Amino acid sequence: MENAAVKEAVQEAVKDNQLWEDYFYSIRQVCPWSYSAWKRNKIEIVLWTGAVKELRDLEARVYCLDRKPRLLKKIEQRLNNERQSEEWLHSHTSFGINSTPVAVLIQQDRLGLEIARKNRLKND
Repeated sequence: MENAAVKEAVQEAVKDNQLWEDYFYSIRQVCPWSYSAWKRNKIEIVLWTGAVKELRDLEARVYCLDRKPRLLKKIEQRLNNERQSEEWLHSHTSFGINSTPVAVLIQQDRLGLEIARKNRLKND
């Protein structure tokens, strides 16, 4: 995809709630809490501007951006080092079956995510 087309796809994805509903539903086997959080309006989808917002009462924020996987990983590592109370992840369309529809950085509350993971292990 050309750079302009990628930028447009990213901007369109931010506005497309059905796209994200379908995505979170599709990954519920590997990330069951994400679909529940989406249904409860606890996940926000925004365009990446380089500025990080506090999560407040959200469980996650998905920043959509037009970056290559290597740069996504570098940004993720920097944010994980700088923001110890959060866990940052990244995904890219090239990552395979559970990848996001566009490149993203995912901001999550570290403690909340650890509790969700422990609860999943107990229930498996």
